[in-house]
Amino acid sequence: MLKTGMIIAERYEILGKIGSGGMADVYKAKDHKLNRFVAVKVLKPEFREDTTFIRKFRSEAQAAAGLTHPNIVNVFDVGDDEGVYYIVMELIEGITLKEYIAKKGKLSIKEATSIAIQVSMGLEAAHNHGIVHRDVKPQNIIISTDGKVKVTDFGIARAASSNTISSNVMGSVHYSSPEQVRGGYSDEKSDIYSLGITLYEMVTGRVPFDGDTTVAIAIKHLQEEMVPPSVYTEDLPYSLEQIIFKCTQKSVGRRYEKMEDVIADLKHSLIDPQGDFVKLSDVDNDAKTVVISDEELGEIKHTPKTRNVQKKSDIAQLEDEDYDTDYDDGDEDDGYEDDEYERRKARQKKTKNRKKQAMSRGFTIAAFLAGAVILVAVIFFVVRSTGLLGGQAENNNEQEQQTQEDNNGLVQVPDLVGKTEEEAKALVEEVNLGTQMIGEEASTQEKGRISSQDIPAGTMVEAYTTLKYYISAGAEELTIPALAGETGVEAQRTLEDMGLVVSVQKEYSEDDGSGNPVVSPGYVAAVTPEEGSSVNSGDSVTLTVSRGLDFGGGAEVPSVVGMSEDDALTALGKWIDIQVVEEQNAEIPAGEVISQSLEAYSSADPDEPITITVSSGDQAPGAADAASPEQTADAAQQNTAAANGEIWKCTQTLNTPQGYQGGALRLELIQESGGETESMNVVDGQALEFPYQLDVTGVPGVSQGTLYVYELIDGNYQQLGTYPLTFEKAE
Repeated sequence: MLKTGMIIAERYEILGKIGSGGMADVYKAKDHKLNRFVAVKVLKPEFREDTTFIRKFRSEAQAAAGLTHPNIVNVFDVGDDEGVYYIVMELIEGITLKEYIAKKGKLSIKEATSIAIQVSMGLEAAHNHGIVHRDVKPQNIIISTDGKVKVTDFGIARAASSNTISSNVMGSVHYSSPEQVRGGYSDEKSDIYSLGITLYEMVTGRVPFDGDTTVAIAIKHLQEEMVPPSVYTEDLPYSLEQIIFKCTQKSVGRRYEKMEDVIADLKHSLIDPQGDFVKLSDVDNDAKTVVISDEELGEIKHTPKTRNVQKKSDIAQLEDEDYDTDYDDGDEDDGYEDDEYERRKARQKKTKNRKKQAMSRGFTIAAFLAGAVILVAVIFFVVRSTGLLGGQAENNNEQEQQTQEDNNGLVQVPDLVGKTEEEAKALVEEVNLGTQMIGEEASTQEKGRISSQDIPAGTMVEAYTTLKYYISAGAEELTIPALAGETGVEAQRTLEDMGLVVSVQKEYSEDDGSGNPVVSPGYVAAVTPEEGSSVNSGDSVTLTVSRGLDFGGGAEVPSVVGMSEDDALTALGKWIDIQVVEEQNAEIPAGEVISQSLEAYSSADPDEPITITVSSGDQAPGAADAASPEQTADAAQQNTAAANGEIWKCTQTLNTPQGYQGGALRLELIQESGGETESMNVVDGQALEFPYQLDVTGVPGVSQGTLYVYELIDGNYQQLGTYPLTFEKAE
């Protein structure tokens, strides 16, 4: 590890470490010769003794230095200084695509496609110069602060390609092509495969193949088929899914021929999302084995077996016909003797007589039975009409049962929250489901009742599925924190994050004796219950925010244009009625105030309303909310919940994630709100003790969410698992 202040090659002054990977550390440095800041990537000591690695590293890095493209991190210099092997690159201010995906959970279709196009263009430029990256992955893709996408690490990729897969490249094996993990020759199509895996992760938030070891993951690349990305992202356009499939074909010959073709289809998918223009290559025509697609296999499995039924019917009919004509075969069968013929004729005559007698008796019995049935039916309907039988209820139950059976064998999950375990057991037994209690958790539900369930109520599942649930341990006891000195906006957010229901009121402050308010406008004046008081999650708290001194009907209007929304609300602390509206403006960052209804520095009555207009960036305000009637209804419910100050909490217990090594964790909550994906970090960069008690405030009116758990491994966050969360309105 290099120290700050060191100078490499009498030119590059090390200013600080900014990153680390499996094979190199990255430092910010100053190039004193050209007076600019650069990024210096220095090989780790364990690779400096490998002469073959060093030779390949130098050769490929020098070739990469000849690449100049907007979507490639430019390489300025490569060399060594007293055993320190380095690459000097363009310094990009931003984050890696891996970090960006971890932050957002999964990207929007438009954003993922745009990033994929830019990455493809960078790789196309490299391929045109005869350079194959061989290590395309989100960790090697940087998104700059101005939105540019750049591919980096061309040099190390080639040098590392001859090394055996080890823990140093744990992150890489998730994106390696089958030919790479097999140790065979890799070319441009290997980059196409890795790009497809990266695109899969962008739109789903997960990699298609994962495992406990690099070998296990490698085997999955060779043998297993990926879960279609549309399983995790239901609104994924058909064309984009087909692009991912074509990029990630295990057979090299079935992938795209070149990056140019990938770019063309990605651009086409933006204007024709559901188009069927992506052509997957068929298997070699000379092959004797026919590969049936999942869709075709599904059609075969679900084809009604009418042919077999018809065949059985035909056979039965033929058997009947043969049986009926047996009686007429005697004349043509010379092998029968006369006496045998006579006996057969006698049997036929006797049988006909018996049939006539049976028919006569049958008519008599049938008439008697018909009369009895009519009598019973009359009695039944009379009794039913008088309400003596629960016929209607029985009929409804039969209809419900029939509906369930007609639903492809699926049953609807009942709502267990708030029920006793006995009540829950009765509910699930009615629909042939099982239950399992998996622990206790703090909750606003009455102690001993079910507080949450792992599968949301209303979900259609297969019969005999096991529903897991938590039992409420009662409300969690909380302590009102010290809020003095915080803005009203910050304090409200703090209290809501604790699971409290906050109502805000504004009051004028007293004079401190020098003509200034005791509490500045927009800042916390008091909280009820007061600081240090014990409350329970879901309790109501009143937050009093200062309006400053009372100057009567006139006060100077502050200028809030250019401020963030939070800062503007604080600056307008004297105003009691502040309306916030959003307006699309791609030139102004989302969340920044564009305009205000009252002229800045004018005099106005602070009791009158004031409106501030906030930029929503390049996203149209509420555009996603109008996507469908269902989304509109959901958004309306969520807006109502937010307007009513409702708090929706999750207090489940999180057990130890599989594969957790005790390192720093990132817990990220993803919720769908009005067609938009809402993301927040519950924990970021902390090691936790398990079982861990969650206390998460979600989007108002949204009852479900998914918790993504990542562990920091080798400088990058690796996903350990996902957990469904259930949110409830705090009473």
